[in-house]
Amino acid sequence: MKPQPSFERHLALSELMLQPGSELRLKFSGWYLLRVTSGVAYWLHPRSNQELFTGSVLMCSDRAIGLIRASQVGSVLLHCFRLQPERLSGLVSLGEQQFLQAAAKDDRYSVRVFDQATLISQQFKEVCERSEGSCFSVRLQLLELFVEAFGNELHTHKASVDPVLDATTRLTRLLDETPPTDLLELSFGDLVQEMRCTPRHLSRVFQQVVGISFRQKQAQVRLMRAQELLATTESKVVEVALESGFRSPCLFNVMFKRRFGVTPAQWRAQSRKGKMQRPAEGRFLIPKPKAEPVLALL
Repeated sequence: MKPQPSFERHLALSELMLQPGSELRLKFSGWYLLRVTSGVAYWLHPRSNQELFTGSVLMCSDRAIGLIRASQVGSVLLHCFRLQPERLSGLVSLGEQQFLQAAAKDDRYSVRVFDQATLISQQFKEVCERSEGSCFSVRLQLLELFVEAFGNELHTHKASVDPVLDATTRLTRLLDETPPTDLLELSFGDLVQEMRCTPRHLSRVFQQVVGISFRQKQAQVRLMRAQELLATTESKVVEVALESGFRSPCLFNVMFKRRFGVTPAQWRAQSRKGKMQRPAEGRFLIPKPKAEPVLALL
């Protein structure tokens, strides 16, 4: 099944209003940080439930099993944002991306609650009070919040390596320190010299460490960059192709359609058409559902 041609914002601060007793699920991929600005809510999990008082912050991944329910006695206002590590390919290294992907499925990391007295809750409050829109400085503040909320694990993690295979160790360390977009500046020959092994051995090692070939990884990074440019700029498709590292616009169209099922122009039109429009007061108002009170968080 091919992915849906949609593009959801990340590192963008939003407001969500939940009516008494209504629920929401975390639908889209990535990590979420949500602050209870007013009211009381609950994080409901099959094994345990946690009360979310005013001022508390919930951090969870899309792989966490659970949902948020507003208290029956009043509505709840949430400030929230979503972060997708793979869309920070020029900033987050491949090793860090892999660590966060593994952490998203790990119960130790996938859900955390911070009460209103913690530093992260106070910092989130200040961002909500000062921030307007989704400018560069706001995105930096939200990224810093995520790093602080995740704690020392993100700073001190070390990718596991196989001590027997020297090439595996060297490649893993390189990828752990290198943003994926930097791979676009490397040829396979350059990587062979850097790893000091034969091309055949490097091909095996790269497949083992990353899960796909070097060329497939480069194409994946280029397509992610193209997706970002199509959604956030008015550049022509041919300009997006060149900016993303495709020498041929025709090849770009073919690879994009093969990956996403539509042409770049069609994907841009569909993704923008499918975006939720904000009401005049600047909030996503969520009515209390009648039959199935489960909501998808944008």
